[in-house]
Amino acid sequence: MPSQPPNSPDNADIRPFSATFPAITGRPEHSLPAASPAVPPLRGVDVVCLSHLRWDSVFQRPHHLLTRCARDSRVFFVEEPVEGIEDGAEVRTVAPGVRVGVPRIGRAGQGSPEHRLAATVERVLGSHCVRDYILWYYTPMAIGFTRQLSPLACVYDCMDELSAFAGAPPGLRTAEEELFRKADLILTGGQSLYEAKRNRHPNVHAFPSSVEVPHFNRARRPQADPSDQAAIPRPRLGFFGVIDERMDLDLLAGIAAARPQWHLVMIGPLAKIEAGQLPSAPNIHYLGKKTYDQLPSYLGGWDVALLPFARNESTRFISPTKTPEYLAAGKPVVSTSIRDVVRPYGERGLVRIADTVPAFVAAVEASLAEDDAARVAAADAFLSHMSWDATWARMAALVAVAVEQRRRA
Repeated sequence: MPSQPPNSPDNADIRPFSATFPAITGRPEHSLPAASPAVPPLRGVDVVCLSHLRWDSVFQRPHHLLTRCARDSRVFFVEEPVEGIEDGAEVRTVAPGVRVGVPRIGRAGQGSPEHRLAATVERVLGSHCVRDYILWYYTPMAIGFTRQLSPLACVYDCMDELSAFAGAPPGLRTAEEELFRKADLILTGGQSLYEAKRNRHPNVHAFPSSVEVPHFNRARRPQADPSDQAAIPRPRLGFFGVIDERMDLDLLAGIAAARPQWHLVMIGPLAKIEAGQLPSAPNIHYLGKKTYDQLPSYLGGWDVALLPFARNESTRFISPTKTPEYLAAGKPVVSTSIRDVVRPYGERGLVRIADTVPAFVAAVEASLAEDDAARVAAADAFLSHMSWDATWARMAALVAVAVEQRRRA
């Protein structure tokens, strides 16, 4: 392991969290521009989202934001294309105001895939009478089949550094450069991403992960254990999220071996790794994917929540949504030194930080032994400034300004 991994705190460009995010609002150093009274609201303006994520995957940032957007606007969530018999798209309603479209590329179609995808997207929008709309990108790769569209504004919500992930398309960086030129507004999923992107566009804003506090507060109530967790002995150390190349599998194996009386509960789907690559031990339990609504019930039965991420290029800019979710559940949290966890959560004493097996074990032991009343109170005070409702309201104000500026131009 390198002596100073990419996401270890080097203090070279770290400002206190309170200075970087005034009043814990999730904004960068400069103030967010407020929409003037002349700026029309987003109500009635459709949002067409281009995503690398499947809607039916784990419930995360796009779901939180777009279901709130759908209170005032129709949302069309366009997933990455799949292969089919012929060109077309399946469109289905998944939530009030949210439709998901899955484009198909026919195996025997004529012309380039990008041109055929462009035609499919235009047909879908036309069939649903989508005329005044905003393009909302999560994947730069969608730029190839949306160049012909004429939105009211273009937003890039950069939630991850996708080019650092395993299996990233070779043209992703070039596509992102084009998207930066096209976009009116850039949002980032964390402070580290903001610092990496802020000099590439004149209108970049940091929006770190937020949380639905009441939802995860449910973990604090007395309740029955879910059936597949009830027989697992305690103490239990838990994780939920996608289990992929970002997970430090050696660390998991080391913790399980060092403390066989502890039980590690791993919840979430596998992605880009095989089940055979996972560490196997009598005290590691893989319970698979759970719904967002089920998570508080599982959290309620844990003694410590874990963020056992590897320190590599794929985790250099991540801002795990589960950090505030664990804290809202009232759980002590131990994490590796992911930069956007170290600041603000580690710096404020809300999360213990450890990278080696001995250090991680010691941090868990301290968590199990602590009187958690003071930590929970401090976490609750911190989280009282955070909500996905407030995050979306600030984003919507920025989008409204971008629409107004493009109209004037």
